[in-house]
Amino acid sequence: MTENPLIQQAADALRALALNEDAKERFCRDPLLQPFMHRVSRRYVAGYTVDDALRRVAEMTARGHKASAEYMGESCHDEAFANAETEVFLQLVQGLAASGHDCSISFDLSHIGAVVDPELGYRNARRIAMAAAEAGREIMISMENHKRTDLIYGLYRRLHEEAGLHNTGITIPARRHRSVQDLPMLLQLPGRIRLVKGAFHEDETVSWPRTSPGLANAYREHAATLLRSGHLCSIATHDRSIQRDLTALIRSEGIAPGRYEFESLDGLGTQQIDELHAQGFATREYTVFGAEHFLYVLNRIAEEPVRVYQALLDVLDSKP
Repeated sequence: MTENPLIQQAADALRALALNEDAKERFCRDPLLQPFMHRVSRRYVAGYTVDDALRRVAEMTARGHKASAEYMGESCHDEAFANAETEVFLQLVQGLAASGHDCSISFDLSHIGAVVDPELGYRNARRIAMAAAEAGREIMISMENHKRTDLIYGLYRRLHEEAGLHNTGITIPARRHRSVQDLPMLLQLPGRIRLVKGAFHEDETVSWPRTSPGLANAYREHAATLLRSGHLCSIATHDRSIQRDLTALIRSEGIAPGRYEFESLDGLGTQQIDELHAQGFATREYTVFGAEHFLYVLNRIAEEPVRVYQALLDVLDSKP
């Protein structure tokens, strides 16, 4: 079925707005807009603090899932702030170690200083990865806009080859055309590979359109490569058709469990991930917390623009 072009235009407009730094500052800081942003975001965000994240992680693990928690933020341009934000990730690692929950720690490299100075980003990522390794936890590096791809993959390789931090995983977007060449390179490193469709607003010369058959086919092909490789991987999608095809592939080829998992975003695919868990598949839920969730929330709404109506209902909701 061809998607209504008006819906696609609305989704693209939301993704473009998500990248607008002035708009983000207004929605996240303006005392008049903050309450409305909070009403919309609480559907997709665990809260603002490490304790909020730990409570949500406890709920996920109680339902039988592993978890992943991300302290939201990106494009930090101040070294002192990047270092301070790194401390929050270290607090998260400590909290998870104390709680005993099976939860990885996710982050953007630009959040911890990589766009200030790649060496700063590397040092802070290494600090987080070392603390996580001592606590027996994985870290997962998130993907960002396509102009940062080489930077991200380069620092990821250094964490493995220079620091020996093999508890470090990486995110690859099936949507990006270059992922065909990037995936074989990432398979040479031992870290978990998280396959996503990719939410960023990018030109068609760089990425498949979000609703194109080309993207769905690319995702299936990359996922099949990962599953057959036996490499640690997370299959992160809410697409029921893709989930059905991949579970059928796993069963028909007798792909052994233990190296792969299905992943879902908190609040978006709860029923699906519970069903996959009930069928005996390893599962993980991904939650986020913190004040810098503007880009994340708009991208979640843009994936299904009908969620704009839900956002309107949330704004009108008088509950605190």
